[in-house]
Amino acid sequence: MPTTEDYQKFLAGVRKETGIESFAADESGLVSVRVDDAYNVNLQFVEATGRILLFVEVAELPTDAPRAVYRDLLAGGLFGRETAGGHFALEPESETVVYEYYFDFDRAAVDPEDFISTLEKILQLCDAWAERIKETLAGGGAAGDSAASPPLGILA
Repeated sequence: MPTTEDYQKFLAGVRKETGIESFAADESGLVSVRVDDAYNVNLQFVEATGRILLFVEVAELPTDAPRAVYRDLLAGGLFGRETAGGHFALEPESETVVYEYYFDFDRAAVDPEDFISTLEKILQLCDAWAERIKETLAGGGAAGDSAASPPLGILA
């Protein structure tokens, strides 16, 4: 099983590849990075499972958000529709939509460049979902309706 020390070495490789020094874990193993002034990207190493949990804050919903937004997120979460194997959660106090994804540490550690590429694709996916949520909130479509919500085609 990978250790916290292995995770720290992996993060050093990510810092080297990206040039982003903030890819550093605190004492609990949490990495928190602001990306493109748009997303808070968080990584948490879970030593017991050998996985890295990624969670990204995608959008904050108003308390009167239409059902269509929740229906679309639920369909994505339950059926894996256009989520690249990740899941959505809703932080109950702030009404923030959070995208969660687990990386297998052993696979990620083999190639930090591939990890970064996958992370970039996930952020593209988050961009698409943020836009989709924004359009639904503006009344621009019926999210959850397959005709109004074409596949995102990211991380297929």
